[in-house]
Amino acid sequence: MVERAESESRKLLGRLRDTMASQAAGQERLDQITHLTADSMGTEVCSIYLFRDDETLELCATQGLKPESVHETRMKLGEGLVGRVARTGKVINAADAPSAKGFRYMPETGEEIYSSFLGVPIQRLGEKLGVLVVQSKEAREFSADEIYALEVVAMVLAEMAELGAFVGEGAALQARHTQPVLIRGVTAQEGTAEGYIWLHEPRVVVTNLVGDDPAKEHTRLTEAVENLRVSVDQLMAVASGDTEQVQVLEAYRMFANSKGWLRRMEENIDRGLSAEAAVEKEQSDVRARMLQATDAYLRERLQDLDDLSNRLLRILTGQGNQTGAELPENPILVARNIGPGELLEYGRQLRGIILEEGSVGSHAAIVARALAIPLVINAKRIQNEALNGDHVMVDGDQGIVHLRPDDTVVGAFRDKMAMQAKALERYASIRDKQAVTLCGKMIRLDMNAGLMADLPSLENSGAEGVGLFRTELQFLVRSQMPKRTELAALYARVLDAAKGKRVVFRTLDIGSDKVLPYMKAQDEPNPALGWRAIRVGLDKPGVMRMQLQALLRAANGRPLSIMFPFVAQYEEYSAARAEVDKAIAREKKLGHILPEKLEIGAMLETPSLAFACKKFYEEVEFLSIGGNDLKQFFFAADRENELVRRRYDTLNVSFLTFLEDIVNRCKATGTPLSFCGEDAGRPVEALCLAAIGLTSLSMRPASVGPVKHLLLRCNLDDVRKVIHDARDAGEQSVRPAVMEYLRGLS
Repeated sequence: MVERAESESRKLLGRLRDTMASQAAGQERLDQITHLTADSMGTEVCSIYLFRDDETLELCATQGLKPESVHETRMKLGEGLVGRVARTGKVINAADAPSAKGFRYMPETGEEIYSSFLGVPIQRLGEKLGVLVVQSKEAREFSADEIYALEVVAMVLAEMAELGAFVGEGAALQARHTQPVLIRGVTAQEGTAEGYIWLHEPRVVVTNLVGDDPAKEHTRLTEAVENLRVSVDQLMAVASGDTEQVQVLEAYRMFANSKGWLRRMEENIDRGLSAEAAVEKEQSDVRARMLQATDAYLRERLQDLDDLSNRLLRILTGQGNQTGAELPENPILVARNIGPGELLEYGRQLRGIILEEGSVGSHAAIVARALAIPLVINAKRIQNEALNGDHVMVDGDQGIVHLRPDDTVVGAFRDKMAMQAKALERYASIRDKQAVTLCGKMIRLDMNAGLMADLPSLENSGAEGVGLFRTELQFLVRSQMPKRTELAALYARVLDAAKGKRVVFRTLDIGSDKVLPYMKAQDEPNPALGWRAIRVGLDKPGVMRMQLQALLRAANGRPLSIMFPFVAQYEEYSAARAEVDKAIAREKKLGHILPEKLEIGAMLETPSLAFACKKFYEEVEFLSIGGNDLKQFFFAADRENELVRRRYDTLNVSFLTFLEDIVNRCKATGTPLSFCGEDAGRPVEALCLAAIGLTSLSMRPASVGPVKHLLLRCNLDDVRKVIHDARDAGEQSVRPAVMEYLRGLS
């Protein structure tokens, strides 16, 4: 029985291959597939449902149901048995479909006379494309071999859709990779860019699904797996001194040497698939199973399996990373995710970045901000939709990607970019002016930085100094801890490039979303509230001391400003300050030149520090409000959580009142205070911060011009009155009142 089924399966694959090779139009191809599948499986009905949009399935072809229902019958995701298959990604095999849970009767199809139902998902590596169904009058469950045969047909359909084979009637049949696509993601770095897609890791497209000679395909698979095992062993040898990398590669080697993994791929070849199709089917099957797992460890291992399967596919197809493709003009990088080191290798040649995953505080986002490259994250399906060289427009301001845009979108987008270019010209004309408001208040505008590549912006942007230099990037992009001499040389170059302007160095801010590759990650339920920043520095004082010594030596007698991150209480600042004193004493003993002026400050990122004792405010030499963290803790709204992070407004009356209290405490003790974060670079927010008494703001370089332009046009006394009036009137946010005031200026 099994041999006959396998023979039928191979015969069905051969007929499907002929359909794939035909020059028939999309609808005709679908009709051919339904006819030959129903015929081969001995069923009266075979139907293909494809997604019309993310939530709607459309009947696109059928053998056995009423022809007039094609492109007319639609259902929502989860609706009926077909909708359940689409939603769950699982097979439904029902002998008596009308009595099965969730059955939905669709009179227009004429399906009421059919009892048995077998539905399998049409999907490729987790991407849902539709559902393939067979039905018959006889009430029976389909066998495991029949289910396998239908899964193979679904796999062929998925590959054909990937290759743009279905062009014809109905929205669901539009060709992949040819139509305009709008993808909504999340803004991680503002700005706009137009260019052409560059896939960081191009997808492997399997075009050869059918294996005519099983023995040959077995040999190809065996040789490829051996090649894969050798490459993993070579990686292990290179990483032998790195415990963390070795642990990751051990998992790779476990998968690569799994007899069950190899056996299942061999069985796929026996049933008629080519070696590469066998690998991809096993990858899809395991992915579907592991995505249902509740065990976080198993779900993490899916990435390992995906990586190994993709390596094996590249060996079999020859579609390796070195495909000979050249970086296009104005490249827009597309990836699932990317590390800071890889991103820095691309550098400023990128015009934009689009990631399927990522977070607003990720390493990639930090580097993108440092390089002033527009970045959109959580752009679902972009890797499936995009091909190398595709025209794309990235709207980092709105978190939107226009892939293969039509002429209307292109025109509107270019108009927006032209307006931004004119604004930049206007900002350039005030670059050398100080930000003095109409009421005579001078606001200091500094820039944030984290790379040497940022420093030219100090002069070009019109910033007065560097209010925050992030020192963790030099640690994140390396595979091992940097040496003190290397750090001292880097910090010295930063001070040289600043040409005497003030640079505030923030000590190492790691933990939470910033984990060093050579440091054991902590399994914390809530890392943003966990072991991070100064907490790590005080628990691991060797790293802090090394960095402090590097900073003191880099200054070489010049003024030096050091700031400790994430200070939650006075004792933490005192302990960190004591480490500075020890470092100074050691440098003095060694005969090294000490800074002519040394400022030691702290970042106020936790509400607790706002209520610290007066002694803290008297001792700390400057404070910088870390707006990003402070806001998320104030509102108890995780800034990585898209469900809540935009829910709370910086111009909320309660938050502004809280900030105003901090301003007043600092005024009472004469403590210099600044505000650092995304909100400092938003003109309206910056205006309100200045109005409540903040006289120093630090932001990304590109924001200095827009913020200065607005400050020059406003009277802070008027804005303060608007804020206080809105608060007295019981408004939740002052934003509407301030926007009304600004409209009156124009």
